Amino acid sequence: MDLNELSQYVIDGDGAAAVDWTERALADGMDALTIINEGLIPGMDVVGERFQQREFFMPEMLVAARAMKAAMAIVKPLLTGDRASSELRAVTGTVQGDLHDIGVSLVGMMLEGAGFEVTHLGPDVPPDEFLKTVEEQGAQVLCLSAMLTTTIKNMKVTIDRAVELEMRDQVKIYVGGAPVTSEFATEIGADGTTGDAGSAVQMVREQLGLAAAPSTSSG
Repeated sequence: MDLNELSQYVIDGDGAAAVDWTERALADGMDALTIINEGLIPGMDVVGERFQQREFFMPEMLVAARAMKAAMAIVKPLLTGDRASSELRAVTGTVQGDLHDIGVSLVGMMLEGAGFEVTHLGPDVPPDEFLKTVEEQGAQVLCLSAMLTTTIKNMKVTIDRAVELEMRDQVKIYVGGAPVTSEFATEIGADGTTGDAGSAVQMVREQLGLAAAPSTSSG
């Protein structure tokens, strides 16, 4: 079976076709990790690139992410041993006092498409809840979102709290949302910010020393 077909179903946002293809591939004996790494993730890579190039917009991103998650739900239970849990883990959410979480939810979906195990905490998350979850999950990445000028200060509160708890070196902290600028991100000690979900995933990969796209080399 051609893994490019699965990638295309993800790009097209055709969840039913992606699930059907995945079930048939598994029945034919294809390895679950192969399906993820060579079918689902490359599909989401293309989606991210098209979003960055303004060929795709939020609706296309969402349906593609849902198609990817539908197929992922089929293969995840089949991963065994140390492959059952991704070594790449991220925590996402909106800072305390802010109820907007669509954007950061999309970042989380894109990170899942890139092979991360994502814990999404939703809106209005206190600093200590973010950091407790990072510690419990062993997450390398924390994504903070805010859409209000009155709540972005809580990004700094969360980062300062990570420093206070001596956790800052353990996790990359990214910030995003309409009022967030690169200057603000630098000022509060974040590891970075971008204007869209596709760029965010690319930045995370680069800073963690991961390939910009799934590697075809050994592994």
